[in-house]
Order: sequence, then C-alpha cells, then structure tokens
Amino acid sequence: MIRKGNLEDIEIIMHITKECAKTMIDNGVYQWNEHYPNVDAFKNDIARKELFVLELNGVVKGTVVISTFMDSEYIPIKWLTKNKNNIYIHRLAIHPEVQGKGYAQQLMAFAEQYAIDNNYGSIRLDTFSQNKRNQKFYELRGFKRLGDIYFPKQSKFPFHCYELVL
Repeated sequence: MIRKGNLEDIEIIMHITKECAKTMIDNGVYQWNEHYPNVDAFKNDIARKELFVLELNGVVKGTVVISTFMDSEYIPIKWLTKNKNNIYIHRLAIHPEVQGKGYAQQLMAFAEQYAIDNNYGSIRLDTFSQNKRNQKFYELRGFKRLGDIYFPKQSKFPFHCYELVL
C-alpha cells in the first residue's frame, strides 16, 4: 500500500535511507551521506504533503517525494517542457532487504499516475552520475537525460537530470 507519509514515519524512513546509503557505499556509490537525506528534508516534505511511503504488511519499506517545488540547482538545465506544471521526484528509497522485487517500480508507477491524474506536464528528477543502476532504471521508464548539476555536500561528481514528458 502507498500512502501519504507523516511525522511518525520519519524514524523508519531515516533507518531506510541510512541502510540504502550503506548498501550504495558498499557498492562503490557515494550518493548519500551524513548530510543527505536528512530529517529536516523529510519534515519539510511532510509539511508540504509531498512525502509518500510504501507499506508492506503494515511496515514502511520505501519512500518517495513527489514535489511541485523546483530546486534552484535545476535552473540551468534545458528542460524539455516549460518550468511550470511539473513535478519533481526526490529521495526514492526501498529498504535493501526488499530491493529487486519491483517496489521502486511500484513507487515510480504511482508517481507517474499521480502526475497524470493531476494534469502535470512532466516529471523531473536527478540521479547520481556514478549510480548506473538508477540511470538504467529511469531510462527504461522513458526518462531522457538532459544535463548535470552538482551537490557539493554530497559528491564531487555530478548528478544527471532527467525528464519524462507526459
């Protein structure tokens, strides 16, 4: 079941994202660290009603943020659509113990349907340039790679920006 996240979910979400970060680091992908993702980001997502969680047997095992807010880092990107009526995907995470079972696909399908149901023109996101698995995941869903941005607190390597026009 996918539902809106709430403040009571933050502890388990932080556990999930820390486990994801650990798994990525074990695989040589230094995408998430002690700076990101963080509790304040998730609290802000909840306040804006943009955080969703995936529950399996009543336990939160995944999360995704579906936001209408465009981060300033995205301004230089030459997007396929105008900078209005878009949604942005952030902090997609599935607990490592249930990865590879289609749950990330389920969350993305939910986000895509959410965008369609609410008449958004496109879905935008970024993913770490060193995370080839994520790049393939989004490209197979039809997302087009458009350019790079940087988050210096996370990595010296760029993050690739993607867009899916609906």
